Amino acid sequence: MNNELLKDKVAIVSGGTSGIGKAIALKFGEQGAKVAVLGTHAERGKQVCSEIGANSAFYKLDVSNYEDVQSTLKEISDHFGPVDILVNNAGITRDQLLIRMSEEDWDQVMAVNLKSCYNLSHGCMRPMIRNRSGKIINISSVVGLTGNPGQTNYCASKAAMIGFTKSLAKEVAARNIHVNCIAPGFIETPMTLEMTEAQKEITLSHIPFGKMGKPDDIANAALFLASSLSDYITGTVLPVDGGMVMY
Repeated sequence: MNNELLKDKVAIVSGGTSGIGKAIALKFGEQGAKVAVLGTHAERGKQVCSEIGANSAFYKLDVSNYEDVQSTLKEISDHFGPVDILVNNAGITRDQLLIRMSEEDWDQVMAVNLKSCYNLSHGCMRPMIRNRSGKIINISSVVGLTGNPGQTNYCASKAAMIGFTKSLAKEVAARNIHVNCIAPGFIETPMTLEMTEAQKEITLSHIPFGKMGKPDDIANAALFLASSLSDYITGTVLPVDGGMVMY
């Protein structure tokens, strides 16, 4: 593969210090992008940037805080230049049956998973419109399509990301800005490693390929959507799930 698919593009990856976000940040760096890695864990963030190299920087950030996001976006723009690619990947879980779910657990998941999409996309929108170019990639989940017991907050946030993607794509297509969504299935990340063996067995029984995916599987899809290879695609939801959801 041409290792210059994203040459000199400026990319932001939220939740970029581990799992899927880290894989995307590393992949973008390999393909020539200047990468701003966002996260809350400074040590991991700096490690990711050391793997990417000189064309990267870590920004410790609570992506649910609007003011902090806007000031950080200015720092990124001052350092790298206008943002070309935004990956909204930050996400947390606070799993519990709704009857037992606290208001705090609901609000935290919505703030990190969903409000962050507004905060970052809103902040990147004017420069992208001015440049008549941009790629926004939202990392949702297959459970945003199917639902999952014990995850009403998480599933609601991920389903909302899909509606956000489709609506924003229609708003900005005339300005040559592409907005797409990836819906990962069960991927081997720190989050899924917390599953019990029984839970893993049940999950694998619903995946036609009979195995979990790797973070690189999502990173490859993100690279496609971030590059010129996808220039006639917008408003789509791309499941990367081993065939788990077929529609």
